[in-house]
Amino acid sequence: MASSPGPIAALSQQLDDFFSHQRRAIADFGPEAALLMDAAADAIVGGKRLRARFCLTGYEAVAEVGTARAGEVPDAVAGVAAALEVFHAAALVHDDLIDNSDTRRGRPAAHRRLERMHREVSWDGDAAAFGRASGILLGDLLVALSDDLMERSIAPLPAPIAAATRAQYATMRRDVTIGQFLDVAEESAHVEADDSEHAQRALRVASLKSARYSVEQPLLIGAQLAGADDEQLAALAAFGHPVGLAFQLRDDVLGVFGDAEVTGKPAGDDLREGKRTVLIAYAREALAPTARRIVDELVGDPELDDVQVAALRRTIEDSGALERVETLIGEYVAAADRALRGAPLGNTAVAHLRDLARDAAIRSA
Repeated sequence: MASSPGPIAALSQQLDDFFSHQRRAIADFGPEAALLMDAAADAIVGGKRLRARFCLTGYEAVAEVGTARAGEVPDAVAGVAAALEVFHAAALVHDDLIDNSDTRRGRPAAHRRLERMHREVSWDGDAAAFGRASGILLGDLLVALSDDLMERSIAPLPAPIAAATRAQYATMRRDVTIGQFLDVAEESAHVEADDSEHAQRALRVASLKSARYSVEQPLLIGAQLAGADDEQLAALAAFGHPVGLAFQLRDDVLGVFGDAEVTGKPAGDDLREGKRTVLIAYAREALAPTARRIVDELVGDPELDDVQVAALRRTIEDSGALERVETLIGEYVAAADRALRGAPLGNTAVAHLRDLARDAAIRSA
């Protein structure tokens, strides 16, 4: 990614220091509490740090043209970016529970690791149920910790900057939670919608669950920390939303066509989970009724074998859906680039934003 190693190193140090402090704070709570905090610290390991990078670059884009406040803002930016990563870890823990996913980033999902720990120490009861319950609580703990880190990071800032940042952060959390629910609902409610509406419904989910959450809101949070004006916020939103959509559409493609050794998730996992993505909507639009019914029967079957996954891949590709999605990704990236032209943002940061846009849309994991 395009941001310099300095801010990312500062962010990593923030996370290390924060979880070291949390471990000390609960030292008297017993070994079981330590296990949960260790799981929380482990949940933030790895990943692209995408939201943190967009937050840092959003700050840079405004600070570079002289609107940033002096003092402790850079430390606050690193802290808020770190808080975004903690919140994202919470979202992933809950997402894996919702999707009943076994893996994340090439490792067992958090609830599966907790399930395995239950078995290894020979505790009483159902290990799988323990893993699920503990996963819910782990996600809740990470949300609480992200709030803690966010508040302590913005505490030294002028009140208007802190308030604007807090409000932007709250908007992000609301949007992604609603988007996650719409994603769950879509797997049940899609049959009630006209076939021609499925793509737009999928894009609505992508907008809330991913585009605003992964790119647009982190950019705006960083910009708020630098004291952005309305014109700067509008330019960053006009850039961030299409980049976020391109990011999600690439995820949709990788969820069906990605290499499991690169993505860290089993090939075709989105097909087994029944994800009603734009890719699937486009395929259904192009298929004859009989073929469409077969796709509907297969998508969402957790027992799909590799042969069935390969057949679905061929059907999707032959329908032209993959090509349509790739075209749409390109259109979103182009729209994002146009939004930066003439924007009152720093030139160095604009170059970083363009690099981030390409990295979000053109990737293999």
